[in-house]
Formats: sequence, C-alpha cells, structure tokens
Amino acid sequence: MTAGQRKIAFVVCLTTMLLAVLDQNIVSAVTVPIVRDLDPAHGIDRVPWLISAFALASTAALPLYGKLCDTLGARKVFLSAVAAFLVGSALCGAAQSMEQLIAFRAVQGIGGGGLMSVTMVVIAQLRAAAPADGSDGGGKGGAGIGGLVAGAGMALGPLLGGVLADHADWRWVFYVNLPVGLAVLAAAAAVLKLPQHHGARHRIDFLGAGLAAAFSTAVLLVAEWGGKEYAWGSPVVLGLIAASALLLGLFLWRQATAAEPVLPLSLFKIPVLRISFALQALIGTALMGSMIYVIIYLQLVRGIAATNASLFLLPMAAGISVIGVVTGRLTARGWSQKIFVVAGTAVSAAAMGILATLSADTGLWVVGTALLLLGLGFGQLLGQLIQLAQESAPPRQLGVATTGIRFFQSLGGALGASLFGTVLARVYEAKGPGGSASRIAALSGEAHTQAIRAFVSSVDTVFACAAGAMLLALLLAIRLRVPRP
Repeated sequence: MTAGQRKIAFVVCLTTMLLAVLDQNIVSAVTVPIVRDLDPAHGIDRVPWLISAFALASTAALPLYGKLCDTLGARKVFLSAVAAFLVGSALCGAAQSMEQLIAFRAVQGIGGGGLMSVTMVVIAQLRAAAPADGSDGGGKGGAGIGGLVAGAGMALGPLLGGVLADHADWRWVFYVNLPVGLAVLAAAAAVLKLPQHHGARHRIDFLGAGLAAAFSTAVLLVAEWGGKEYAWGSPVVLGLIAASALLLGLFLWRQATAAEPVLPLSLFKIPVLRISFALQALIGTALMGSMIYVIIYLQLVRGIAATNASLFLLPMAAGISVIGVVTGRLTARGWSQKIFVVAGTAVSAAAMGILATLSADTGLWVVGTALLLLGLGFGQLLGQLIQLAQESAPPRQLGVATTGIRFFQSLGGALGASLFGTVLARVYEAKGPGGSASRIAALSGEAHTQAIRAFVSSVDTVFACAAGAMLLALLLAIRLRVPRP
C-alpha cells in the first residue's frame, strides 16, 4: 500500500470503529421511545435483552473472527463483517415488535462483533507497514487516536440517538448506519491491501467456535433468568448452570486438542494476556452494563427528554477526548500502559461510586461531574489493553489475541447488562408499589412517588455493583507486569 492508501485505510478504520461503538450505545437513548412504540406494557423489562442480544451475538462470533483473520487474511473478514452489520441494521429499522427487534439486533451483532475486533487487527497490520515515526497514521499515536474515536462514539452515541428519537423516529438510529457503512465498504474495497496468508491450507475450528457461542449463550441466560424469570433453585436455572459448566469443559478440551484452536490456551500462559483478559471482562461488565441506566434515570426519574438527557454525556465525551489525547502522546513517548490502566480503573471506580449515591432530587451537576470523571477514567483505558495484547502475543496469533480480549470485554458487557437488569428488577420488586418498572409513567400520587424512590434505589444498587467491579479491576491492574520496550 502507498502512503496515501494507508491514510485512507486508517480513516476507514476509524470510521468503522466509530460506527461500531455508536451503534452499540446509540440504542440506550431510544429505549423509552422503542418501548412506548413496540411494547408499552412490558418493554422496560426487555431492555436488557435488547442490549444483550447484540452483545451476545458479537461475543459468540469473536473467536471465529480472530481465527479467520489469521487464516484467510483480515481484508476479506473485514468486508464480510461490515456487510453483515448493514443487513442487520436494515432489519432492525424495519422491526414491528420487540421480539423482532431483539432477534434482528442479534443479526446485527454478528457483523458488529467484527467491526471493532477485526478493525483493530487491520490497524495493527497498517501500523506494522507504516513508517516508524507514525507520519502517516502508524505507531502508537495512531492507536491512541483509534481509542479516542471509540470513546467519543461511546459517549456521543446516546446524544445522536436522542436527537433522532425526538426529531425523527427511533428507527433512524439503525437506518443511519446504511450510507456510512456502504461508504466504508466502497473505500475499503478500493484501497485496503493486506497479507493474504498464502501457503499451507488452514483448518477452521468451527466446533470450538460453536462451543464458545453455546457457552456464552448459556451463561447469559443464567444471568438473565436467574432469580427473575425462574428461581435460582429451579430446574431451568440449575440445568443452565450445569450446561454452562459442561460447555466450558468441552470448549477447553477442544482448544487443548484442536490442531488450530479459535482461542489457543497457550495465550493464557502469557501473564500480560491472562491479566488483560480478566481486566477487559471486568471493565466491560461495569461500563457497558451500567451506562444505559444513566439515561433511563434521567428520563424516568427526572423527566428529561431523550435529547436533553443525552447532553449529560457530553462531559463524559469531553473527559475521554482530553485524556485520550494526553494518553496517546505520553504512550508514544514511552510511558508504560500500566500507569494509565491503574489510574483509569481507579478514577472509573470513583465515578461509579458517586453515581451510586443518586437520589430523586440530586443536583444535576453531580451527575455531570460523575460522568466527566468516568470519561477521564475510561479514556485512559481505551485501547491500552488491546495494544498490550497485540504486543505480547506471537505474531502468528495477532488475530486471536485481539479478538480474544474483545471476546472477554463483550462477554463481560453482556453479562453486566443482564446481571444489572436482574438486580434492578429484584430491588424494584422489593421496594416498589408492585408491578413492573415499565409502568412507572402510568402511576400517580403516592404510588408514583414510591415507585420513583424504589427505582432510584435500584439504579443506585446497579452503580454500586459496577463500582465494586472496577475496584476489583484496579487490584488486577496493580498486578499487571508490562515488559519494558
């Protein structure tokens, strides 16, 4: 590739990352309009599935994406993932029921799983081919910009969703992907030239990928149904727990015996990768699983419209942008990634702790301050663990290492959405006036007041759980041993 082609390809990668993160978070701003349109009676209770369907499908596909990149080359896999994502987006926009939307989000997630993970593999290969000084987008500075774009998309996604929900229609949060995605496809097909991995024929471990998908599904169902749809001691939940353990055992056996496993167990022998996998899972659980409830709190408890509620994420975007630039420059100058991982987890835990103290009349400046802190914390984490994984993994396993760390983040995010949804429902049932939280808007008088208090208490419990997850991540970050360059 020429220098000009690399620059265009790098912009394509940044656009793809922005598209992936925007879509994963844009739905959080339109959950209330979606519920009101498709299922006003029980929609709030199904919101975790709306989020988890995308996360679960993308998680299940990740191990296979990594192996396909290492065997077929990242270009073909990248183009296929974008195409699958666009098909899912079109279907989501045309959904006529909550059940259809959840199913189509899963289709979209199959493609979405490749947007971020395969794009990171492409960026790594572009970085390897770029000049050492990073003059055309390569080097660690380029990776920092990628993390900055992803973080900004995470914060600004709900804002865009709110604007579309208030001034157009919630379906446009999906339709807006189509023109951008088609432009990405055209540009990538024209300029992207990556290694094709010619030579010995490789075998794809489809059985291992299937076992990983089945295990992820069983674990998520336990988190979603346990103590909510079914009692923890019910045959259904106990059966799912047993199935999860069996599927995990079969997956580990397959990875130990397969000629070319989708997630080689040898990666776990590398200390940096082992801790990074666990860290990414905890970060995904805390951040992905709880952020949606900030928007729901502002809309249901404070009565703020979708667009205005999303404006509260601008401090988070500002924090991510500022710290992202600083982190990228300092990392390019040789600062250890461990410094930012430790500081980022500590600041994020503090922000979650503040959010755990919300009440029905907390000053809105407190919410903004907490989100600014969350942006400053999370902005230090973006891209650091993926870059560590890429630097620590053997070159021939770049794809599986990159998608492996994304696998644990996505699994953590899916579990977080389901577990926190269950926690919220259980606390609300214990303290509320009866019925589902979906009916709060229809209540009046003392029943409405009691419901609001119960819902706030439920949200506080969710953020307290998220703060605990980030504190555990902080302990792991302190143990991280990053080799000196």
